[in-house]
Amino acid sequence: MANVQTFERRLKSIGEKRERLAEGYVSKVGKDGLIVFRPKRREGGFPIKGLAFLVLGFFLFKGVILAHLGEGTFETRLAQLSQGSVVEQAGAFIMQPDAVSQTIAQQIRPFVK
Repeated sequence: MANVQTFERRLKSIGEKRERLAEGYVSKVGKDGLIVFRPKRREGGFPIKGLAFLVLGFFLFKGVILAHLGEGTFETRLAQLSQGSVVEQAGAFIMQPDAVSQTIAQQIRPFVK
């Protein structure tokens, strides 16, 4: 009876390992020349690097628009947006010039105009 239980336990562990290997694996050659396949580690969590690139790209976008239009025209368009619908008001709030986008605009301005 003990042999049947250990056999079933081994079958279960083999099935679980196959499921993990189906999601991706890494193969390595051991010192004895045996090729061993191990499941890839799961990379969980929130993609902070992607979010950082998104925020950086948004500031760069604001800086390019600010450099291209100039501060006066940019402010007038923001004033027009702030008089619009709720979505336009939210866009006007997000697009308000800040220190980062103004610095980027100053650096880019010679190349844009």
